[in-house]
Amino acid sequence: MSIDFSTDHGKRVQQELEKQEIIWLTTVAKSGTPQPNPVWFQYADGNIYVYTQENAVRLKNFVENDRVSLNFNTSPDGEQVTVITGRISIDDTFPKVKDNPAYIEKYAAGIKAIGSTPEKMSADYPVVMRIKPEKLRGW
Repeated sequence: MSIDFSTDHGKRVQQELEKQEIIWLTTVAKSGTPQPNPVWFQYADGNIYVYTQENAVRLKNFVENDRVSLNFNTSPDGEQVTVITGRISIDDTFPKVKDNPAYIEKYAAGIKAIGSTPEKMSADYPVVMRIKPEKLRGW
């Protein structure tokens, strides 16, 4: 299933997927405790991609449970809620940061702000997680 962008909410979500720099990725620990983390991401081909470190806890979490949720911050009044649920997997075919011009353009200022480069990001965050959206809810 993919996100239906034909509704008013779907159109807003599409804009957010294209312009937002942070999305909250929630995996579930072995204990059953949700583990939300703000992450940089890229929306492409109907999937959401997140680069991560090889030793990241989120990788261990999804081995136990591949179900995840994603959400954006709400507006200050608690409106504009978006929750995307789906399944996560490793994608060895998605380009590394240094080979991904769209990602480099989106995060150029952020990469510079943390004192990194696309090459260093590729080395530090070599694992590509692909989230396949299954459901969208919100208002």
